[in-house]
Amino acid sequence: MYAVIETGGKQYRVSEGDEIFVEKLGVESGEVNFDKVVMVGRTGDTLIGAPYVPGAVVKASLIKNGKGKKINIFTYKPKKSSKRAMGHRQPYSKVKIESIIA
Repeated sequence: MYAVIETGGKQYRVSEGDEIFVEKLGVESGEVNFDKVVMVGRTGDTLIGAPYVPGAVVKASLIKNGKGKKINIFTYKPKKSSKRAMGHRQPYSKVKIESIIA
């Protein structure tokens, strides 16, 4: 059994036992429920939502919150002596999918 969930403006195909990285969630620890389930696939049939499957929930547990690798950004304007260096680390949450209820 698998499901397609929507979180953080992105869609993820998940099944039980998967560990995925999603945009940072507003929780520090414990269980997370994803109720925006776009599709649920089972052996033999598939439930497709319009836009979401009613009553479907994907339960997950939060493993950790963290930051991704640093991305260095360098901008400049040629012939103007103007340059600027910036860095960015995208925050994420790592979750483990416990169960899919459809």
